[in-house]
Amino acid sequence: MFHIKRVFKAKAGQSRKVATLAYQAAETYNGAGQRGEFSVYFNPGTTPGEKDIVVLQWADEALKSVFRGENDIPSRSLEIWKELMTLTEENWIEFNELLTPDKMVK
Repeated sequence: MFHIKRVFKAKAGQSRKVATLAYQAAETYNGAGQRGEFSVYFNPGTTPGEKDIVVLQWADEALKSVFRGENDIPSRSLEIWKELMTLTEENWIEFNELLTPDKMVK
């Protein structure tokens, strides 16, 4: 099981819009049965931490390539992604293995 974080560095003043679009994109994957529960959080500068950061996070059983043959990317997600790119300076993805009871040291 893996914890996956897509992090966006929003252009100044755009973090709430970026967060909304990231949420909508994740909803399209969820609706297509390609992603389970997810959450989005953002910092427009109203809380401590790096300003204009948006994070979309979810958990998945396996890491899967976006280029895999059976991957049917929802068309609405592609439209949203294009808009996201106009509102962000950069984005990256982080992967971490989740600790589950079967992985614990005995």
